[in-house]
Amino acid sequence: MSNYIGIDISKSTLNIHITKNSLDLQINNTIADIKKLYSKLKKIYKKEIKDIVFIFEPTGSYSEVLRKFCFEKEIKCFIINPKQFANYAKALGEDIKDDKIDARVLASAITLAKPNQIKVPSFNKDVERIKELMSFYKFTCKQTSQLKNHLESLEAKDGDSFAIKELKKSIKASKDKEKLILEQVLKLIDSNDEYKKAYKNITSITGVGKIAGIALLHLFIKYPEANQRQITSLAGLNPVYKKSGTSLQTLPKISKKGSVFYRGSLFMGVMTAIRFDERFKAFYERLKANGKHTTQAQIAVMRKIIIIAHSLYKNEQEYVKDFNAAKKA
Repeated sequence: MSNYIGIDISKSTLNIHITKNSLDLQINNTIADIKKLYSKLKKIYKKEIKDIVFIFEPTGSYSEVLRKFCFEKEIKCFIINPKQFANYAKALGEDIKDDKIDARVLASAITLAKPNQIKVPSFNKDVERIKELMSFYKFTCKQTSQLKNHLESLEAKDGDSFAIKELKKSIKASKDKEKLILEQVLKLIDSNDEYKKAYKNITSITGVGKIAGIALLHLFIKYPEANQRQITSLAGLNPVYKKSGTSLQTLPKISKKGSVFYRGSLFMGVMTAIRFDERFKAFYERLKANGKHTTQAQIAVMRKIIIIAHSLYKNEQEYVKDFNAAKKA
């Protein structure tokens, strides 16, 4: 177990435990310091450097620098699920939250890894660009919404004319920015024949518009090996329920553990699909007739849209409206 490196990641620092010499380090969470760390590891492990395994939790943007470095240097990693790690640390009796201790526990958590979980992490530059641009788009949309709310508040009470005028200018500028960001994403998609075709196939589904198409394309290219069950789980649409004896039983509900970006982008599209596509309309009405709540039926349609979109993406096909197929759906 001497080739396992536990790394606890925070916003500004990385706490590292090197098992070979039981060395604890703390470095800045920057590419420059990570490169220095790798040079140090090469001196410690020499010819065995190719056998080292980094073990860390995915912490959103904070772990991206390390993940990208591991991809470029072909360093094998075990990226452990945070909940799994928390349960493991608790089982070991590590109740004190300490970055140095976490790094040590992470190094020992290799025992939880399945063989297929120890691998060089993937990194797709286009996926990251789409993610960053859409994150910027959501932030801009939120700003636009806040400006609109403030404008409505001022207009309702016949507020200051200068403030109202400037708010209208800001709203227009914010909406123009939203449009510009989407144009950048679509330009990126158009520059890649594979993405362009996949985007066209995905958006051929009734109700899947520009935003939903981008979101689903991002989901599919980010997780190319995921099956349909995993895809719905990544979107947080997998059903979960509690059942223990006769005292603890709950109705199924969606987990919401996946990205809200994927679910949120499809919400309005579900309404369109139910109204204008006989396949989805028949599916929705059958669920309603069987006693499903409106929201449950809508979520089921959303799940079905994602599954169909994933199938079209995998098989490189466009969606075909077919009411006969709806009867069998």
